[in-house]
Amino acid sequence: MNESNDQPITDLARDWARAEREGDVQFFAQTLTDDFLAVGPRGFVLTKPQWIDRYRSGDLRTESIDLDEMSMRRYGDAAIVVARERQRASYKDHDASGQFRTTLLFVGDDGAWQIAGMQLSPIAPPPGASQAGQPERGGAA
Repeated sequence: MNESNDQPITDLARDWARAEREGDVQFFAQTLTDDFLAVGPRGFVLTKPQWIDRYRSGDLRTESIDLDEMSMRRYGDAAIVVARERQRASYKDHDASGQFRTTLLFVGDDGAWQIAGMQLSPIAPPPGASQAGQPERGGAA
């Protein structure tokens, strides 16, 4: 990553995580593009108003959210950040905690970046591996 050009984007990714923790609807209203689309960890799609309404309604409560393993690629006026997200949260009193691979799509320029989209994918072991990362045993070899 080119630190000087990339810093505003990675800072915005961290600001997004902070806004998620705090339920900062003002941040989302200003930072998400009007045509923002998010793909949730189970494949559902949320528009900007739907993303914001999860917090306004009180349906989503985020206790903690952290981003690490962050990498970024920039393409002119667009950038993609892929990170690991660890969160403790609930949606309508159901546990929504987990580890996710998060992809954030940024558009704009050095002075006015916005988030145009995102996708959350649950992090799970590869098929055929146990939770500890070892192949599952059983049946015939």
